[in-house]
Amino acid sequence: MAETAYQSLRIGDIAPNFSAQTTEGKIEFYDWLDESWAILFSHPKDFTPVCTTELAEAARLKPEFDQRGVKIIGLSVSLLEQHHQWITEINKTQNVEFNFPIIADEKCIVAHLYGMIHAKSNDTMTVRTVFVIDPQKKIRLILAYPASTGRNFKEILRVVDSLQLTDQHLVATPANWKWGDDCIILPSIKDPQQIKDLFPAGYREVTPYLRFTKQPNLK
Repeated sequence: MAETAYQSLRIGDIAPNFSAQTTEGKIEFYDWLDESWAILFSHPKDFTPVCTTELAEAARLKPEFDQRGVKIIGLSVSLLEQHHQWITEINKTQNVEFNFPIIADEKCIVAHLYGMIHAKSNDTMTVRTVFVIDPQKKIRLILAYPASTGRNFKEILRVVDSLQLTDQHLVATPANWKWGDDCIILPSIKDPQQIKDLFPAGYREVTPYLRFTKQPNLK
């Protein structure tokens, strides 16, 4: 079951809906999403060291996610009461004020629905999976980390910046791109007048298919 679920979700698929208890009350996932972007990310279990640092970092960066219209929600297969106890400990040890919900998925319903339990791992332990979901409920990014490696939430923010930018403008973002860096004009745009109209700041051609331009939405 876990292997089938893990293999069934792809970038571009519609994120499955579900009902679940969270540390901020019961939610219907689609209703909770509304018309926002979202980050759904799982943890192996409560009271684990790497997860503690990840949740604290996500809480610190929540204002950055808010600024981009992105909701964040965690998931662990531990009980709701344990989640609340863990949050109290995270606030105390990590010097943060927890500010987003964690799904209590003790029956692994959401974990299996989203393929968060790898077929070759412990059959009740969710791997460190990240889903970026857009306002149309479409999955735009899937990341899976090993249990021993903490996630880079600033990288997740960087990806959101790229997705939101490239949804609005006919550009792609190169390797190691960050906000404010030059972008790549899509190879499908070939008409010189169209390029001039779309990118009045001009562009730098390295090859006919690799053309750099200033980030379009910067003032």
